[in-house]
Amino acid sequence: MGDGHPECPRRLSAIEDALISRGIFDFVKHIDAPKIDRHSLRLAHKAHYIDTLISQIPGTGYHNIDHDTRLCPDSLEAAGHHAEKITSMGFCFFNNAAITALYAIKRYKLRRVVVIDFDAHHGNGTENILGGRFFVRYWSSYQKGLFPFRDENKKPKRNISLHPLNAGAGSDEFRALVGINLIPWLNRYKPQLIILSSGFDAHKDDYMSQLNLTDEDFRWVIEKINDTAKRVCDGRIVSILEGGYNLPALGRCCADQVKILADL
Repeated sequence: MGDGHPECPRRLSAIEDALISRGIFDFVKHIDAPKIDRHSLRLAHKAHYIDTLISQIPGTGYHNIDHDTRLCPDSLEAAGHHAEKITSMGFCFFNNAAITALYAIKRYKLRRVVVIDFDAHHGNGTENILGGRFFVRYWSSYQKGLFPFRDENKKPKRNISLHPLNAGAGSDEFRALVGINLIPWLNRYKPQLIILSSGFDAHKDDYMSQLNLTDEDFRWVIEKINDTAKRVCDGRIVSILEGGYNLPALGRCCADQVKILADL
């Protein structure tokens, strides 16, 4: 995205450094993901949107999509949960979580897939793409009144479960929401696959939101989801990185999540 932009390669370096310092890095398998094919992109995005985006890739430098989302020559290697069917925004061009859910449904004939999004920002793109779809449900907690400023009074589709938190909310509010709403919901629905849109910008040290979650809160929610997944879907979880822009907090929280999900 360019110098000084919060969406930067240093985020991945911070995560890698934390995995190494915790002694986790060498105990997990590292795989270079293959490039996605156009057919898989079409599961979530319109053909003309894909074509337009590809045509806008610059040979050098940047091409601005909006004031905080810009293309560079290698941008199509990236994605995120704000990208809608035909719209790039919020640092995002293609929607990893939605594509993953729809691919799993088509490729593996799954009929109960859940996407859980605990980023500080509402995953408008994931809702836009998955809303009204059969075989998939979307659960999202986020800070009320924060980007992307979608109409929160509009009733979502029946397979969408939205849970805005007030600015200043912290451990008590978040843990109550997860314990009273999310975990019982998962136990009732019994998904065959859980996809996590793991955003850590709700951390109290992150400047991107006014939520006040801690390292312990993120460890707690991942442990709860992981324990539930072991009961209902043989532990099948795919976790995708979303937000998180305080680099030390991001590294710590991601390392914790990997350790928990890998049962290390």
